[in-house]
Amino acid sequence: MTTSRQSLIAFATLLWVMPVSLARAAEASAMAAAVNSISADNLRQTVNYLADDAFEGRETASRGGKAACKYLSGELQKRRLQPAGMDGTWYQDFGAGSRNILGRLDGSDPKLKSQTIIVSAHYDHVGYGKPNNSFGPIGQIHHGADDNASGVAGLLAIVDAFNKLPEHPKRTVMFALWDGEEAGLLGSTHWLADPTVPLSQVAMVVNMDMIGRLRNEHVEVYGTRTSFGLRRMLSEHNEPTNLLLDFRWEMRRDSDHYPFYQKGIPALLLHTGLHSDYHRPSDTADKVNAAGMQEVAQWAFRMVDGLADAEQLSAFRAKSREETARSQADFEKPLASQPGRLGVRWTDAGEKSHGLMLSEVTADSPAARAGLRAGDSIVGFAGKDYTSEATFRSAVLSAKNPVAIVVQRAGVDKPLELSASLSGAPIRVGITWETDDAEPGSVVVLRVVPDSPAARAGIKVLDRVYQVNGHDFKTSAQFDQLFVEQPNPLDFTLETHGQVHHARLTRAGEAADGEAK
Repeated sequence: MTTSRQSLIAFATLLWVMPVSLARAAEASAMAAAVNSISADNLRQTVNYLADDAFEGRETASRGGKAACKYLSGELQKRRLQPAGMDGTWYQDFGAGSRNILGRLDGSDPKLKSQTIIVSAHYDHVGYGKPNNSFGPIGQIHHGADDNASGVAGLLAIVDAFNKLPEHPKRTVMFALWDGEEAGLLGSTHWLADPTVPLSQVAMVVNMDMIGRLRNEHVEVYGTRTSFGLRRMLSEHNEPTNLLLDFRWEMRRDSDHYPFYQKGIPALLLHTGLHSDYHRPSDTADKVNAAGMQEVAQWAFRMVDGLADAEQLSAFRAKSREETARSQADFEKPLASQPGRLGVRWTDAGEKSHGLMLSEVTADSPAARAGLRAGDSIVGFAGKDYTSEATFRSAVLSAKNPVAIVVQRAGVDKPLELSASLSGAPIRVGITWETDDAEPGSVVVLRVVPDSPAARAGIKVLDRVYQVNGHDFKTSAQFDQLFVEQPNPLDFTLETHGQVHHARLTRAGEAADGEAK
């Protein structure tokens, strides 16, 4: 009877698990198809079109700017969006002939669809150039292929990718093509003064400006500190792409994310960097890295979808207003090296003499107090024979007091057995860290002890730790408890420059589970 009942329970569980697994597989397949729909060829075609001479550099309110607006509003309308402009239109007019273009993808969750994620890019450029907006020569068409036909191309590709999904994300996503950015962020500033969505419903802004010149996989990311946990979220969505994300703390008034930031709305800017063609006629379509744009746009789509589908998004982080490049440099400054525990220098005696020959013993150090002298050769330490410099360094780091040291001294027939009390506590992992209030649930490594388990595992200064053996943590104390109490080996989930990776180590003085103790 018991066996039959257990079988029935197991069968029922299997029937429940199978649909869930199939649903997750279908969801992953749909997401992969959506991501892969963002192609370098399509991005290149959009940039080629917008950067053509026919649009005369797309200066706001100009003949070319209005032609670009007509083309782009038609492109949004083709993509099964709802108009999100004024009075049910696709537009928001401002100034003397300038026009924002706005469309939205309604959210699927009855409650969360009232919240809006804005994805934006400015479509205007500087026309024929003027002394106040061009690095010359002026009087020629400034094509603006990277600035910002590339961002517009990325936005349209993201719309296409969302249309590949079987269901809209939970939150509403509004796509905004700003006008008048080059004239002083006019379009985004005007929208904030007369919004077509209540500002209280805007949860996040993701702005793309100049994403067309990816070099060495390097993307500058501004604004992750305007809310909580954004760096980790962006990095986790970067795993398939592995772009090198350069997280900047400073927020500058140089693109359309900034007016939102000023209003206390979390805002991100994605940017592949300035170049010698910036605001020059030579910013042409042939110089755009279409494959790089594809990488950036695919990552941006995954990230926006993650934001739009998250169970909860954090509010604006007011402290970001006080942070600068200088405060970032101060926070990320590595800690000074720790003093040695023994207090000796040596040369490897090699084949001529077994052991480490001491060339110097620091005065009043643990080694000096134990009776070690320059010229001694250490042949045993903590009950083990010397085997190599690396193993000796590791043994010094992890040894408990008092520690036995065996030395061979010139003129003395038998090895001497000495006892030393080393400085400091035994080092079992070998990192020193700090918390970052913008990224709760992580710690930042600010020191790695040479030859420690952490160093041998490849952990480096400024790595961020997100998990230990698959376990999240909320505080520094919880992290400390995890890496002390979790069974060996320890698997650290790390992030470096937006790339998530793993490091496995065994605490010093312990064997991994399954190994001989």
